[in-house]
Amino acid sequence: MKSHLVIALSSALLLSITTAPPATHAADQTKNVLIVIGPSSHPPGTHEVAAGARLMAHCLRQVEGIHVDVVEGWPDGKNIAAKADSIVFIGDIFPPERLPNRDAIMAELSPAMDRGCGIVCVHYATGLRGEHVAKDGDNPLLRWLGGYFATSGCKHHRSVAKIVPATLTPEKVDHPVLRGWKEFHFDDEPYWNNYFGKDGPAENVTALVSTMLPPDAPKKETVVWGVERADGGRGVGLVIPHYFRNWQIDDLRTLVLNAICWSAKCDIPPEGIQTSLTDLAAFEPGGTCQPF
Repeated sequence: MKSHLVIALSSALLLSITTAPPATHAADQTKNVLIVIGPSSHPPGTHEVAAGARLMAHCLRQVEGIHVDVVEGWPDGKNIAAKADSIVFIGDIFPPERLPNRDAIMAELSPAMDRGCGIVCVHYATGLRGEHVAKDGDNPLLRWLGGYFATSGCKHHRSVAKIVPATLTPEKVDHPVLRGWKEFHFDDEPYWNNYFGKDGPAENVTALVSTMLPPDAPKKETVVWGVERADGGRGVGLVIPHYFRNWQIDDLRTLVLNAICWSAKCDIPPEGIQTSLTDLAAFEPGGTCQPF
């Protein structure tokens, strides 16, 4: 009788082991991406920060293991930033420098970066003005992102913003952000002569995408770069796209989505992040997002 009881208990135990969920659920591996929409005053069809954020979120939600939150302005009191694996900024100028309560935002953002949170800045969100930087050009963004677009009023450096025809070429480096897309040509506003520090790019900064600009005196310019910081965090600066219509370019979207997912420490497949896209009108372009 005892032997039958032992066998029954053993069978029940074996069944419970084989049917129990794994110790680590797939949900536990979810990467949290926070997209922050900053102010913009550009006309419809350009920048389109809110529509661009919605479009990126739509694409990222097609990627297994990604959770996306989209907020206009800093997510005050929502504790979203504290759990983010990467924060994506889109807006005219690096949004924390233009949003209300700049110091309070930076007081939350700095610990996030210190713990290894990723950061991605899209187009004009890579930008800083003279009043945002020290005399030598220093700003926390330089360390978090690896470089920035030095815009009006910067005395230490001056980048260039001009709408031009450009060909974006992946650098010949083995980097996950470069997977699954190929060189493409478009009319846009890829900022050039970007600022990477007084001594040029730091050793932990990698040029990822280049173009030959300006058209009348072309030389190689870095327009997408990545950084792997000592705190374990990753950053990517993308000085594109200016025109909302250019989100239709499959290779551009894969480049941007690769950058975001890599910054959140996701594995990038050999084919890159491939997603489907509905009509651009579905993301409600056509409005500006004035200062909050």
